Amino acid sequence: MQFDPKQDNTNTPYPPLATIYAASLIRNNNYEVDLFDVQFCESANEIESKIISFKPDVLVIYDDGFNYLTKMCLTNMREAAWEMQGIAKKHNCKVIVSSSDATDHARDYLNKGADVIIAGEAEQTLLDVLDTYKNELLLNKIAGIKYLQNNEIVETNTRQVIRDLDSLPKPAWDLIDIEKYKSRWLKHHGYFSLNFVTTRGCPYKCNWCAKPIYGNRYNAHSPTYIVELIKDTQAKFGFDHIWFADDIFGLKPNWVKEFNELLKKENISIKYKIQSRADLLMEEDTIKHLKESGCDTVWMGAESGSQKILDAMDKGITVEQIIESCKKLKAAQIKPALFIQFGYIDETMEDIASTIKMIKQTMPEDIGISVSYPLPGTGFYEKVKSELIQKSNWSDSDDLDLMFKNNYSKKFYKDLHRYVHYTYRAAQSKQLAKSVYLKKGNIKRIVALPHYLLSAKKFKNKIISYQSDAKKFL
Repeated sequence: MQFDPKQDNTNTPYPPLATIYAASLIRNNNYEVDLFDVQFCESANEIESKIISFKPDVLVIYDDGFNYLTKMCLTNMREAAWEMQGIAKKHNCKVIVSSSDATDHARDYLNKGADVIIAGEAEQTLLDVLDTYKNELLLNKIAGIKYLQNNEIVETNTRQVIRDLDSLPKPAWDLIDIEKYKSRWLKHHGYFSLNFVTTRGCPYKCNWCAKPIYGNRYNAHSPTYIVELIKDTQAKFGFDHIWFADDIFGLKPNWVKEFNELLKKENISIKYKIQSRADLLMEEDTIKHLKESGCDTVWMGAESGSQKILDAMDKGITVEQIIESCKKLKAAQIKPALFIQFGYIDETMEDIASTIKMIKQTMPEDIGISVSYPLPGTGFYEKVKSELIQKSNWSDSDDLDLMFKNNYSKKFYKDLHRYVHYTYRAAQSKQLAKSVYLKKGNIKRIVALPHYLLSAKKFKNKIISYQSDAKKFL
């Protein structure tokens, strides 16, 4: 978190869930496993003391593929991974890496000391590689890996994803110092949230979204597995809230209904937030079962208020569905939150104005604003990759640099981000001022209204000063 100031400042740390799934499987197959959790480290070289004390034969650098930020391949994280690889090699460890970035830039990682890159879902592949090392066999029979041979990359057959997710052992939560997470949540938010996943993969084909780990196949744990996991983990750690980190939560018919019924049967009361799609929330009774089971926030990938842009992205949803799903969620007292993406190819000021209009019309509980980010393996990346010369990755998640040429400049989009943020916060503050339920956080926002209004005006004027056509739309 220290290498990503924006995420560090939010004070919402979640344990590396994918990593402890893998650690559990490896341990169940008679390997001695320890975890060095980098979440609260101040430098990559802190791992050296763990390597010296544990004396591993193999260091596995395992990204939490359930955290959507890992897809962005931030250079701060990449350089930290390379530094850890170098330390491991100094201590004669084999190095295995599983991450979106290593999949996309295998040669860079291999040249920096990695022995094997795991491409795709990694648990079974990792076990196969370790078994091969232990038995001194050749790697070429293992599906889903990349490695160097005579300075050429060998890429083996694609590994098929795990369909029966319930066959996986429960995550190795005992390897996590959970109190570090819990204390930070309680200090800054007054409650403790923990992360779970019910599914892997996403069947939708938005042309800017990469799926290097779990792919387009969509597989789900049974509701029984998830409810048992929640029950067991809550008894151990006493959390108050869950972040279901699925790309798409509750896609399969009747999953949410069964989940709701099982929670009631077990007398489990828990608040949670999810990611979903506007069209899925239009399905009959979906929102009802979400509300009854404890869902309090739904993040949607709205992206744009322009149907032209949504269609260009292959989103498969309409602006009307976004607006209607927000209405339905609010009617059920579930908070809608929207991911917004500016800067897609051929976006015009009119498209931008449509997005701002949609935000004001829906007035979600929160928004997350980004600019289009070209990820290897996507159709969008193929269209702009020739322009990614000076920069092809952000340094951290608040970088927000438009890395390809579009209708407007990088500076425009950075100022637009601030203008939309302050405009939204001002509108939200005005709305809260009319509410009879004045919580502590709401009062702070209302008091900040003059700041939001002045800041919005400041950035609007900056945009207009170098993009005169903005005046007509903003």
